[in-house]
Amino acid sequence: MPEHTSFFSYLLDKLFGYTALDENMHAFGNSLFGKPVGAHAAEPLTASLFVILMLIVLAFVVGPKIKDYKESVIPDEKLSLRTFFEVFIGYFYDMMKEMMGAKRAKRYFPLIGTAACFIFFSNFLGVIPGFLPPTSSWNITWGCSLVVFVMFNYYGLKEGGLGYIKHFAGPLWWLSWLIFPLEIFSTALRAVTLSMRLMINMAVDHLVLGVFMSLVAIALPIPVLALGTIVAAVQTLVFCLLSSIYITLATEHEHGDEHGHAPEEHGDGDEAHA
Repeated sequence: MPEHTSFFSYLLDKLFGYTALDENMHAFGNSLFGKPVGAHAAEPLTASLFVILMLIVLAFVVGPKIKDYKESVIPDEKLSLRTFFEVFIGYFYDMMKEMMGAKRAKRYFPLIGTAACFIFFSNFLGVIPGFLPPTSSWNITWGCSLVVFVMFNYYGLKEGGLGYIKHFAGPLWWLSWLIFPLEIFSTALRAVTLSMRLMINMAVDHLVLGVFMSLVAIALPIPVLALGTIVAAVQTLVFCLLSSIYITLATEHEHGDEHGHAPEEHGDGDEAHA
């Protein structure tokens, strides 16, 4: 397969004609790096839509089995889609519960759970020869990190109000003129680092796999595929872990100092009384 192409390239060519699509994509102007936007930029978007549609189909298949209480309490004898999603979703929920307590984990889990599913399946799409991982494009990872950035600041404002803004100034009012812009800059930088970390790791992993596949197509790329599987899983964990940390930091506010109440207890009711 030619360089910078995937099965999605041929799909777009069949549907729209690659030359016509390239001309239409030029209407978007230049990217942030100053390069003209071409038809190649449509491939990660197409791959993302493919992952989203795949997740919707899986949700319709697995959802009724999980909602059925009588069926869900009995584990399957073999690994199935239901058991996979139960373990997968349960892992990230337990991670958030240990970090911020059961009450907040349940409240903010839809964001992290959705990100985990999308990034995980997007990463693993790149392990399949001939497919392009959407997360190897900064357009996609930047969109994911921007959603997380907007939401954890929204959660912080919703939970802490003006106190969330005040904490950027630091504890010493006479240093607020220096600390405030630094804190704003470092918080805004989280979206960039979160997106760049995921994109670079997945792009390099996909590049290495492509090089080995072009050299030897049989047997030799198997260890690289195994390594790519590990990278795909680890990068999903890293993105969701950092996102959970950002939400935890944004929604932690000291009610005890401000309103005379005890801080929010972590864990379920049974854990709080343990």
